[in-house]
Amino acid sequence: MTRDSDVALDSYCDDLGRRSAASAPKLQVLSAEVKNAWLVRAAAIIRGKKETLCLANEQDLESAEQLGLSPSQIDRLRLDNARIETIAQSLESVARMADPIGEIIEGQVRPNGLRIQKMRVPLGVVFFIYESRPNVTADAAALCLKSGNAVILRGGKEAKHSNYAVYHCLHEALIDCELPEDAIQIVETTDRDAVSQFLGMTDYIDLVIPRGGKALIARVARDARVPVLKHYEGNCHVYVDADANLSMASEIVLNAKCNRPGVCNAAESLLIHQDMVHPFLGEVLPRLQREGVELRVCSESKTAVDNVVGRWKSNSPVIVRLATDADYYCEFLDLILSVKVVHSLEEAVNHINHYGSGHTDAIVTSSWERANQFTASVDSSAVMVNASTRFNDGGEFGLGAEIGISTDKFHARGPCGLRELTSYKWVVHGAGHIRN
Repeated sequence: MTRDSDVALDSYCDDLGRRSAASAPKLQVLSAEVKNAWLVRAAAIIRGKKETLCLANEQDLESAEQLGLSPSQIDRLRLDNARIETIAQSLESVARMADPIGEIIEGQVRPNGLRIQKMRVPLGVVFFIYESRPNVTADAAALCLKSGNAVILRGGKEAKHSNYAVYHCLHEALIDCELPEDAIQIVETTDRDAVSQFLGMTDYIDLVIPRGGKALIARVARDARVPVLKHYEGNCHVYVDADANLSMASEIVLNAKCNRPGVCNAAESLLIHQDMVHPFLGEVLPRLQREGVELRVCSESKTAVDNVVGRWKSNSPVIVRLATDADYYCEFLDLILSVKVVHSLEEAVNHINHYGSGHTDAIVTSSWERANQFTASVDSSAVMVNASTRFNDGGEFGLGAEIGISTDKFHARGPCGLRELTSYKWVVHGAGHIRN
């Protein structure tokens, strides 16, 4: 890149940051009715432009193989009429959510008569960087604007045409509703150096949210001078306890692994109590085999798998490999499942806390006591009891949508919706009070 082009990139990025920062104060004072009108209008425009959105998406899909995208990444990238309708419905769902801005979180009247209140306020400007999923363009914009924040969107080059098409629908709605046009901006250059520019904009940007692969998030966390809310990898576990209901456990494991294996809340590891290994594998293994799931197993579970398979009359092989230590750390995002036999609930918890990513982990059990022990001991953003890991999702949690699932512990954790995109300030009312 030449010196002149470096200057041009600096100027372009600085202009986006400056305009976003200028629009943020205008958003802080918008009424809920105005913001909701924009969300409803944006949903209507997206519905009316399904053909345009699908054509743009086809351009991205045609380039997907050249860019080396995996089948799961292509699935996340793909738009069709049903998924576009889901985008529109998500916008409308956010419109139905209560406006968090101005909410009094807590308050008290002091002995001297001062009224102290903690009020929810926007963060300001969010820089959101994400990969593959064009529906996230709409979700992020919806949540940011409804929570009074300006947003700068930087999608991946693999979804460039799709993201731009969705963005233009959102921008058209801003104009129609007479809202600040710079409230939602998209970075139109695919130059990687642009990301570095935004990560250093401490004067303009209040929060960076990366959502994508491990390499992207590691880079952002390393280089940012602005606070980062990390949507890190999802190495999610299902633990089948000693007294689990076999049918329930089988349904949960199948759903957690196979419903959409390429998403962050899909299960990547199966832990089975030693007392349940043979009966549970006898129940679930034929179903995993039919789904084409490859197993990465410990030596104890391999013996059980071999025994189960030996009783089958099936021409289709089960793909089984001995697991390495690295397999238990891995977010496969594919039809691959690591399997380990554990000898106690404590061993299951220790395994999860050691190998997991703090995203989502589940127990299947009939014991209320052990369920409580599991939820208290597993250090993850969401812990499920007798439910699939796939439920760790903003929509499923009643947040309307999500801008990501935070595996951090600072500021926000788990699915991040409207309230997670706010801060607070103290508001103090007196009557001529002065301090001695």
